[in-house]
Amino acid sequence: MTPIPVRRPSGLADVARPPGGITTEYTHEELIAKWSEFFELIGDDAKIMELASLYPEKRSLAVRFEDVNRYDTDFALFLIQKPQNALVAGEEAVQRMMPSAEPKPSPHLRLLGIPTEERVTIRDLRAKHLGRFLSIPGLVRKATEVRPKVVDAMFRCLRCGTVIKEEQDGENFREPLECYGDQGGCKRSASGTKFLIVGEESRYLDTQKLEMQEPPEGLGGGEEPQRLSAWAEDDLAGITNPGARVVLNGVLRISQRGKVGAKSTLFDIFLDINSIEYTEKEFEEVEITEEDITLIRAAAEQPEVLGRIQRSIAPSLGGLEREKEALALQLFSGVPKKMPDGRRIRGDIHVLLVGDPGIGKSELLMYMRHLAPRAVFAVGGSSSAAGLTAAAVRDEFGEGRWTLEAGALVLADKGLALIDEIDKMSDEDRASIHTAMEQQQVSIAKAGITATLPTRCAVLAAANPKFGRFVMTKSVTEQINLAPTLLSRFDCIFTIHDEPDPISDNALADHILKGHLLGSQRLRHESDSSYEVDLSLEAVYRPEFTQDFLRKYVAYARRLYPIMTPDAMDVIKGKYLETRKTGGAEGGGVPITPRQLEAFIRLSEAGARARLSPLVEASDAKRAVSLVEYWLRRVTGGEAGVIDIDRVLTGISTSQRGDMVILRDILAALEGEPGGAEEEEVVRRAGERGISDTRVKAILARWRQEGEVYSPATGKYKLISRL
Repeated sequence: MTPIPVRRPSGLADVARPPGGITTEYTHEELIAKWSEFFELIGDDAKIMELASLYPEKRSLAVRFEDVNRYDTDFALFLIQKPQNALVAGEEAVQRMMPSAEPKPSPHLRLLGIPTEERVTIRDLRAKHLGRFLSIPGLVRKATEVRPKVVDAMFRCLRCGTVIKEEQDGENFREPLECYGDQGGCKRSASGTKFLIVGEESRYLDTQKLEMQEPPEGLGGGEEPQRLSAWAEDDLAGITNPGARVVLNGVLRISQRGKVGAKSTLFDIFLDINSIEYTEKEFEEVEITEEDITLIRAAAEQPEVLGRIQRSIAPSLGGLEREKEALALQLFSGVPKKMPDGRRIRGDIHVLLVGDPGIGKSELLMYMRHLAPRAVFAVGGSSSAAGLTAAAVRDEFGEGRWTLEAGALVLADKGLALIDEIDKMSDEDRASIHTAMEQQQVSIAKAGITATLPTRCAVLAAANPKFGRFVMTKSVTEQINLAPTLLSRFDCIFTIHDEPDPISDNALADHILKGHLLGSQRLRHESDSSYEVDLSLEAVYRPEFTQDFLRKYVAYARRLYPIMTPDAMDVIKGKYLETRKTGGAEGGGVPITPRQLEAFIRLSEAGARARLSPLVEASDAKRAVSLVEYWLRRVTGGEAGVIDIDRVLTGISTSQRGDMVILRDILAALEGEPGGAEEEEVVRRAGERGISDTRVKAILARWRQEGEVYSPATGKYKLISRL
């Protein structure tokens, strides 16, 4: 390939000049000549020949902006500031270089690789950007169905029968002003004849309307993401689904508000898409400089860096050390893996917080929302299945057509989805997120729209106990109003009890009071600079890493893919086998399953990423084992503290299931007794089988509530027969 000659010193700064900085103007023919010379120099004439042979299956020629900039910086600047003239001439140049054919090809010129300096966020779009070639990053929020748009409308004159062509431009349909003589018509005006559109001879382009919004990681705390409509045409239509993270390159245009005859002076903006680039790299929107990398590596070399990160998570919320440790690991995530058979193993860590009111669960979620590089927040009480996954709706955006709209989990792809009050959702809505959490994708089939959207995100959810507050006489799993199938998908489930304790209550009261004191001092200092804030008090509540630095730290760490060492694998394998042995006896439970084994692995990899280590070492594995064992004992442990994962998977422990089988056999054996089985006799026989009186009465009470047994008389029980 012939090297491209540099016409003038190249540089992105030359391209990013303010409007009016064009030093050279070009006529249409000069632009065509410039494009033709460029294609020959870069070697794209071979690609044009290939395009001609594949047309119409392939209809676009992609050009890198950096190549245009190296060829001629003035020409590249003209292309940015007057893209309509330049792109039309470029497409005509491609058409002229194609072999002559009928019908004449209409190729597209797609411009890719616009420099970062030319990228504009949606909220920064202004009137000065109208008509310029822009590169706008974001994520697709909505997408309509693909529908045809007429570009060359053919009309038949009802006076002379001549078929004439009227090119269509813009959104409003235009009829001929007369029966054009240069097309063989009778030259009658529109008032002297009538025109009938000939639909089968007209030329159409596929069109799709997209709605893009700002990515959540680019927003400040609590800011509402702004949106922009965009139009994709021809081979760009139908290739983008909601939830996709993209960079849309195109020309910013306007459409006037109001109806015909009552036009407004206000205009709406939209992007006429020229090309679409997909951004699949994680957290690439978080800008990290070389100076940042130096600071990040220096922080990682300090001892107990994970502890420092943990103490940087909501330091104003006292306690919750193990929970914050899990949240720190959730930020870094495990490593997602693609197996040779095509199966994908998720690396995202799901965490559930279940606790008494007033312990700061929602505050913790809101803090994580601002801390995670990508985060989408939803409240379970006001979120539906469609709001969390995806929906097909009719709305004004699609002009009455069906629109596919991405939900919170899709928008949080490769980020963090926060769901507060997940227990307030209906069972049907909660069931919709099962696949999204484990397989990390959702499928929708509605109104002719069939799509599979990615939900590769970690889920941090919070819930309250079923009875409003934990009841110490009941097991934990009886008090969580979530289906076992959903609970089993969480890597960590933390139950947080608000129990009176003189020591912890004193520490918490001091922490809260001093926090309010510090807040008052800071407000006083803002109004009176002479007032001094207690710096020793402020140090307690100041995070060791700022939010901005920690976001960059996490974004940098997630680019690493640590490998497990044999020592780490031995620690995890040894703990898994040791715990499984406790359920090996006949009738024993299943202490843990391979899902907990994978949780060990994910948490270990996250710990290695937090240290910026390329290897998962034994210390990372031990931390992961300790964390999982901590919550397992609190959630699944029985009276003896024995781990039994069946409490999470089925809601009933193995020992309870065995007692229920024995008790059902006893009731069946006493079925023939007059009036039913006597409670005293049931208790006596159950005692002979090793079941306590309290356990028998609790099971009978539960069965009465669930409709498994009934009492025909006081102290008597009968099984209910199912038809």
